[in-house]
Amino acid sequence: MLPESFDGIEPTLVTPPQLAGILEELSRREPIFHRPELGTTRADFKKMTVDDFWEVGASGRRYARSTVLGALEKRYATPHEDVWETTGFHCRELATDVYLLTYTLLQDHKRRTRRATIWQRTAEGWKIIYHQGTIVQDE
Repeated sequence: MLPESFDGIEPTLVTPPQLAGILEELSRREPIFHRPELGTTRADFKKMTVDDFWEVGASGRRYARSTVLGALEKRYATPHEDVWETTGFHCRELATDVYLLTYTLLQDHKRRTRRATIWQRTAEGWKIIYHQGTIVQDE
C-alpha cells in the first residue's frame, strides 16, 4: 500500500539513444497479437513466443502460453474489428538481447491499459518472454 503522502507523479521515461533502433523495431510489433501482418495462426503466435511464455492479463490473472494461444486461435477464427492506438513507448535493456518495452494502449476509444512486454532477440527473430496489461482507472 502506498503512503498517504504519495503524490502519484509519473516517472520520466526516456529511451537511451543507443536503443532507438530497438525501440522502433519493437514498437512496430505492439500491441502483441494485434498485428495481423505479423501472423494470425497458432503457428505464427508460437513462433513469436518463447516456450515458457506467460502473461498477466488486465484482470490480474496469469495465463500460460497454451491458454493464450488457444484464445488467439478463437479470436482470429472470426473476422472482427480491432480498433486501437498506442502511445508513450519506452525501451530499456534488461540483459544482452533482452528488452523491456512499455507503452499505453487505447482500445475501442475507451479501454486504456499500460502494457509491458519483455522481448528477446534470438537467431530466429524477436520472441516474447512475458507480457502484462494493467487497466488505467483514471488519469
